[in-house]
Amino acid sequence: MKAAVIEEYNKISWKNKTNPVPKDNEVLVQIAHASICGTDQHIFRGEFHPRTHLPLIPGHEFAGTVVKKGKDVLRLKEGDRVAVDPIIWCGKCPACQLGHFPACTSLKLVGIDLDGGFAEYISVNESMCFQLKEDIPLKHAALIELLAIGLHACKRAGLEAGDTAIIYGAGKVGQCILQAARTITKKQIFVADILENRLQLAKNSYPDIITINSRKEYSVDVINSVTKGKGVDVAFEAVGHASKIRNRMHPVRECIHAIRGAGKICVLGLAEEPAPLVMKELIWKEGKIIASRVTQGEFELAIQKMQYLKPDALITSELPMSRTQEAFELLEKEPENQLKIILNV
Repeated sequence: MKAAVIEEYNKISWKNKTNPVPKDNEVLVQIAHASICGTDQHIFRGEFHPRTHLPLIPGHEFAGTVVKKGKDVLRLKEGDRVAVDPIIWCGKCPACQLGHFPACTSLKLVGIDLDGGFAEYISVNESMCFQLKEDIPLKHAALIELLAIGLHACKRAGLEAGDTAIIYGAGKVGQCILQAARTITKKQIFVADILENRLQLAKNSYPDIITINSRKEYSVDVINSVTKGKGVDVAFEAVGHASKIRNRMHPVRECIHAIRGAGKICVLGLAEEPAPLVMKELIWKEGKIIASRVTQGEFELAIQKMQYLKPDALITSELPMSRTQEAFELLEKEPENQLKIILNV
């Protein structure tokens, strides 16, 4: 088979690899489409070293068709269209024993800790595959993992019908939180970012939201004006590596200022730098900070809700998988114009 292989950081080759052979409890999936994640970009640049080992076939957002199955596979059959959940947990650590798999102390992901979906074929455990409805295109199915992350964040934050919210960061994750949130609440949602094109993408999908360019406006002033000083019920931080802006706080601290009394903050941004906070500001509001990582059971929910989600709104470019190197370079050169690039096998 052909696969996109990182042989050295910042360099991907489209080359021949040995076809995977499914184990007894595995299925061989012929991949149709894959999507490049922000994590893939970090891996490409070498920022996940030493967790990732080269050579590596990246890719943890993908979908395809079952073409072969192991003898112990019972649920799936050849010809089934599936999206693949890339998460592998140990099942033995304290978090796993509590059923809280995203907090597994040795959590692994296909495409990060072992070869992934930027290839023509992959062999995965049957339990990782979710069968698709006939009306879901495989191109859209390649985005289910990311959409499920948005749904998981809303679940972690306890977002309810009738809640207002602000999302800091209109990138890949922020856009998916927006889509997920709109399936839960019809009340006001604010989206803040420093890239106008990303804000416009969000506005194109949901004209009723209020977008805030953080270089031009202070989000808390906008929120207080609209909510008459109350603040929002839930604030999501999906910025990660925040740019320093004069007269602006770190996004996590800005979340604290944005919420109402007893409001909630859900943090997803995987930044390396510390977030400077004044804890008494959180204490005065008796607010709650919650973390959200990957997914837990939201794949099926994303499939059920796909008719209410807008996967096409996330896709800014499509390229053949043989041009994966070009796709990564495009994301590096045009972060304001590119959101999700779909790789077609």
